[in-house]
Amino acid sequence: MIRCMLVHPDKSCSYGNEELIAVWRENQECFLWVDIDSHEKEAERVLLKQLGCHSLAITDAQRDRHPPKIELFDDYIFMLYRGIYHPEDNLLFQHLQISMFVGINIVITSHEKKSLSIDKLFSAEGEKYLTKNPITLALRIFHYSCGIYLQKLFEFEEKLEAIEDKFQLGGDDKMMQEITLYQSRLTKLKRTFSYHSNIGSELKTLVTDETPIINQIDLHTVTDVHERIERLLSLSQMHYDICSDLINGYLSVTSHQLNATMRVLTVITAIFIPLGFLAGLYGMNFDYIPELKVKYGYYYLLGFMGFISIGLVCLFKRKRWL
Repeated sequence: MIRCMLVHPDKSCSYGNEELIAVWRENQECFLWVDIDSHEKEAERVLLKQLGCHSLAITDAQRDRHPPKIELFDDYIFMLYRGIYHPEDNLLFQHLQISMFVGINIVITSHEKKSLSIDKLFSAEGEKYLTKNPITLALRIFHYSCGIYLQKLFEFEEKLEAIEDKFQLGGDDKMMQEITLYQSRLTKLKRTFSYHSNIGSELKTLVTDETPIINQIDLHTVTDVHERIERLLSLSQMHYDICSDLINGYLSVTSHQLNATMRVLTVITAIFIPLGFLAGLYGMNFDYIPELKVKYGYYYLLGFMGFISIGLVCLFKRKRWL
């Protein structure tokens, strides 16, 4: 599906499909937004070529999976970032690769599925950004996607605080399994935000270079987007560190408990080894064993065994093993 938004020189706006491209070609003072959603790839390639997009950028845009990137061509800025198709709870996102070709008077967005940020701005709200210039609209689409991530990270922060409180009362393996799952998801998010942070840095460089597509007028918008990306990166890193601390704390407590259990078992073993030796020695079936005919030998042996046991217990307590 292809839909278009066209802002005329008099600031009025028209919505339609491919026929607005012809109107835009006749009047280059108009600003055009072409949104390509779930379109047949070969037809999309032909359209993008007609609109002046570079073949290498088109190839990157049509790949099933490609790291987020930004690249400057003669007439376009090509941005590829990871948007959101559907956000779920517990840091689970159905990501969506979004490609944007941003020119002086045109912005093209391409994606395989419905995009929350694009659907949000393909309205009167998006008109006011496109009226300024296409790069402002592109940055606002990116900014809105980051806002969805940010909202979900704030919601997760509350959940993580509740997990920390539970952990203080006593963690268990199920809780650690849950935290490990969150840590894995945070790792993936950190990787995504790191790519996006590079895009933000490159955009600030492009502003400094004063290209016709983006210049000092857009510096505030670029800075706003870059700061939001950096906040996402720092929040995900902070949540990751908290999860790591919880896991390490649980492992330390578990290890301490295991050491205490093994110490008790070792003490019990140490006490019963000499007793077992004496019992085995006098339990052998020989006629001539020393002290075997002593009248009170049985009681002497029990007393000696009791003395050994009490002596070892006192020794272990003195060494703080008990």
